[in-house]
Amino acid sequence: MPPGTLHQRVTAALTNWQLDDAEELLADVETDISPYEASPADDAPATLGRAWADTLRAELLVRRLRVAGFTVVGDPVEPPHGTGSPPALDLHAGVAGLLDGAPTGSGTAVDGDPRAESASRAALAIALVRSAKAAFDASDDDLQRAAGLARHARIELLSRRIDAAMDEAVEAASLLDSTLPPSALLIDTLGTLAAVLADLELMPLALDYQRRAHEAAAAVPAPELPSDADGPDVLVARTATRLGELCAELGEALLDDGVPEVAAVHFAEARELAERALALLPPEAAGAVVAAQVVHGWALVGLGEHAAAAAPLRTAVRVTAAEGDRALLSAALLALGRALRRQGDGRGADEQLARALAVATEHGLPRLRRAALRELCTLHSELDDAGRALPYLQAYLADELDRVDERRTRWVELFGRRKSLLETERAAGQLRRQAYEDPLTHLPNRRYAEARLDVLLSSGAVPALAVVDVDRFKEVNDTAGHPTGDAVLRTVGELLIAGVRDTDEVCRWAGDEFVVLLPETTAEQAERALERTRRAVAAYDWAGRGVELPVTISVGIASATRGDDRRTLFAAADGVLYDAKRSGRNRVVRLSAKTQTRAGDSPLDALFGPSTPPATAVTDGSGGDDTTPAGTREPAVPAPRVPAVQPSPLDDPAGDPGGFAPLLVEPVDPPLGLGSPLEPALGPVPPVAAHPAEPAPPPAAPRHDAPAEPDVIWATGRGTEQVLALVREARRNFPDRPAVVVRATAETLVALASEHDAYTTVDAAAMSAAVGPLPDPAGRIGVLCGAGGDLPVAAEAAFAARVTGTEVVRVDDVGGNRLRPLLTDRSLLDDVDCLVVVAGMDASLAGLVGAMTDVPIVAVPTSTGQPGSFGGFSALLTMLNSASPGVVVSNIDNGHSAGVFAARIARRTRRG
Repeated sequence: MPPGTLHQRVTAALTNWQLDDAEELLADVETDISPYEASPADDAPATLGRAWADTLRAELLVRRLRVAGFTVVGDPVEPPHGTGSPPALDLHAGVAGLLDGAPTGSGTAVDGDPRAESASRAALAIALVRSAKAAFDASDDDLQRAAGLARHARIELLSRRIDAAMDEAVEAASLLDSTLPPSALLIDTLGTLAAVLADLELMPLALDYQRRAHEAAAAVPAPELPSDADGPDVLVARTATRLGELCAELGEALLDDGVPEVAAVHFAEARELAERALALLPPEAAGAVVAAQVVHGWALVGLGEHAAAAAPLRTAVRVTAAEGDRALLSAALLALGRALRRQGDGRGADEQLARALAVATEHGLPRLRRAALRELCTLHSELDDAGRALPYLQAYLADELDRVDERRTRWVELFGRRKSLLETERAAGQLRRQAYEDPLTHLPNRRYAEARLDVLLSSGAVPALAVVDVDRFKEVNDTAGHPTGDAVLRTVGELLIAGVRDTDEVCRWAGDEFVVLLPETTAEQAERALERTRRAVAAYDWAGRGVELPVTISVGIASATRGDDRRTLFAAADGVLYDAKRSGRNRVVRLSAKTQTRAGDSPLDALFGPSTPPATAVTDGSGGDDTTPAGTREPAVPAPRVPAVQPSPLDDPAGDPGGFAPLLVEPVDPPLGLGSPLEPALGPVPPVAAHPAEPAPPPAAPRHDAPAEPDVIWATGRGTEQVLALVREARRNFPDRPAVVVRATAETLVALASEHDAYTTVDAAAMSAAVGPLPDPAGRIGVLCGAGGDLPVAAEAAFAARVTGTEVVRVDDVGGNRLRPLLTDRSLLDDVDCLVVVAGMDASLAGLVGAMTDVPIVAVPTSTGQPGSFGGFSALLTMLNSASPGVVVSNIDNGHSAGVFAARIARRTRRG
């Protein structure tokens, strides 16, 4: 694993195209050389060490493919233009060769066929990359994931898959948070990402990430470095050299663009960095010293000090030629050729630049190759040798044409992604509108109002809530028709919006009922606003809408107090709306925010008892002031009394009830009607009892033969002590069933195991634990997992089924072309009562398995997969749109519910 010595040696061998040396170094790392070969532990998850070995082996195979003239997807590399390109490789034949056990390690051809060997290498490289990515995706270590992604971006660049390399680089950059502590792995990852960005011609970004690597190297404590890694000074010097190299390269590009004054700044920084590196490096670090000398000479050439640069660069060329570092040799030859050309030594410059071009071409160094071609073309143009300048110019233009093609492809990809993103955003907006918008009035609906009210109350705000009801709306519908009734509702909604502030929100609750959310508003302020709206509705020209009846509204208002939630606040406002209706309609009634009581002699006193003291204000359409204190309105018909209500469980026995608790208590015998002149009683009113009637005991719950299911505790968002307390309570209340903790941290799992010892069943992969006796297993289910990234959800599903009381069989990593075990051994598909299929990137797996068996299937989409999977939404849509029968779909990443559902099917099947 990086940045260890073996990793660095293999990386250096691969960079210098010493492929046999790299293969020899990797020979002892892992004996299982192919994912297509059986492993002694098929269900063991891939480790990060194995993932890094697979990544290095994949890069080795990709480089061998490049030598053979092909990319990893089987396309020919050369020639990029013309008609002489060889046909693409048959990757299906390559897979068949791997399944038959064909060797892929050496350079020898299979049965004398080099194309078959290349096809097998391409297929194996793809499988290794996929296996390594799954292992990295399953890791909780963001830094390790970023390191793997940066290395995979490098592999994609070797395959000339620019768009894929860009995707990997972007995802790696998103994981490299600026708060990550300095470490050797962080430095290595930042350097790799900087090199990839430089190859993508994003030089400013490459400079930023390499500068960050240099700063991290200067800040990392010496004890944090691996024992086999470079010392702190050598680490700082190496990162300074790489940063100086990028600065010098950018300076050369600026010189070619005709801005020498800006280029001089970058050359000066490169010289300073190289001098700093040379001061830090010990003599035994010969390779690092030569690299710093090359950068120093390159910077001197850019600053015009050609004579001072020539001698050190000659020494560097001689040393690097002997050591075999081809990238460094090409850079040294290029810098020396530049120095000689600018000194006027045309013959010497031609020799050095031609060597630099040959080395860069042979070892796949495109940036150095283009620079050498440009220098040779310039040299022979200065010497008036058009015959020799023309071939270099043609080669340079061909390379530039390749770059233009790559850029064009990149822009096409960018256009397509941007278009797809906009379409997705548009679709998401449409889904949000469908979820949160009322289609008739185009106001926010009840779902939005509930969510918004929860947010306001949880944030500590004190909103007022107004519940608005259109009076006698049924009569409007009956007399004028439903289209006219719809127009009335839309107009009422518009009048409500016109009567409140921009910060207030009007929502349609249901039918003819609206709610108005007024943040940071008292009940008195809300009353004044809604009274204006009530007047506007009453004065509106409804006859012009075809409505002969008067249209009015009744409004109930309540303001939140400490401890209220959405349910209690709505119950309070709805209660006073009922008061407004019973009092004659076309009025606004508010509940006091201080005493939470109504006016005396209210018709609601029959249900909730008299209010003391009166504190409800009633506003109606009568003359006088807009707001009339309670007690001064017209006398109402006395209401009949009913027995006293039962005490609420929310009441404080030591004091007065708080909040809206009294409003939530059901009466013992609610009347069928209030007996007013407008609404006569619908049935006899019960007599008043001297004492409250004893509540009837609840009916006994039906008994079943099946054992009770576990008590589930979700640990998400809860601390360890909270979870332990909930488990103790569950075990105390339900000793005959286990308490299951789901999505727990490692600390919580350890604490549970320590406290309950032998009574605890822990599954670290599922992040779950069961405390208490497990039921005897009945029935059998199978859990299929698509890829390595889906393992946590699959483990959760298997654990949930096991503790619910059924036998579980798991098969992991069956996505893509790894379905072969299911085809050869159908016992898993036929000998189970239900199947749980967990898949993200391979979301079609559920439908494929559904077509192979008649066993019921629970499909669980996961949020793992490609960057464009939108958090599992694409997998969910794929599963929902499957044409296979017998498949039900769970929500995203919900392995627990899927496991319980499958266990219920299995147990009932065996019981039947």
